[in-house]
Amino acid sequence: MKKILMTIAAMVLTMPSFAQFSSGGFSLDEENVYYGVRIGLTVANLGGDDVVVKNLNSKVGMTLAGVLGLRISHTAPVFLESGLYYTERGAKKDKIKMSYNNLEIPILVKYGVKASDDIAVLPFLGPVFAYGIGGKYKYEGLQGKVEDSTFDHLKRFNMGFKLGCGAEYENLYLEAGYQFGITDVSKSDDAIHSNAFFVNFGVNF
Repeated sequence: MKKILMTIAAMVLTMPSFAQFSSGGFSLDEENVYYGVRIGLTVANLGGDDVVVKNLNSKVGMTLAGVLGLRISHTAPVFLESGLYYTERGAKKDKIKMSYNNLEIPILVKYGVKASDDIAVLPFLGPVFAYGIGGKYKYEGLQGKVEDSTFDHLKRFNMGFKLGCGAEYENLYLEAGYQFGITDVSKSDDAIHSNAFFVNFGVNF
């Protein structure tokens, strides 16, 4: 994980800062393309009809991502943003812990609003497609400890919606929002949905 963080930091420090690609501040009306990196936190949980899952608490995890945005309107600051996200998800309580990692591709529509000459506000909404790449399920009961793959209990593919709001000052970007799952990820008869609050910080170029 340290190597990943060092790699992202090196990318941020070495990438050229092109003013014409900045999506915030005074250049909001002129921008056509931007790209960026993100790092942040998720507060994830599992909800649904499953008796065990719906009593679990949230789990805090990390987010790493690279994004690309394109302007899709000639008359308004409307952008389409996508990218590749690595997120840590799961839920836990007492002697039960369920953790897993996702690769996610969101397709977000953003609308830019000038809050001042230097600050842009960008509310967003769109679908997100996720695929689980690893995880562990741990349970300690009367018969001892049980440990297996989270995906013995959950499906790997998940689709949901992401909504929130971002703000940019020059090239610095901050966003917060909520991601809710709409597909049933349970392998049992009781439905389970994956949800999360998120806060991400990053740089746009």
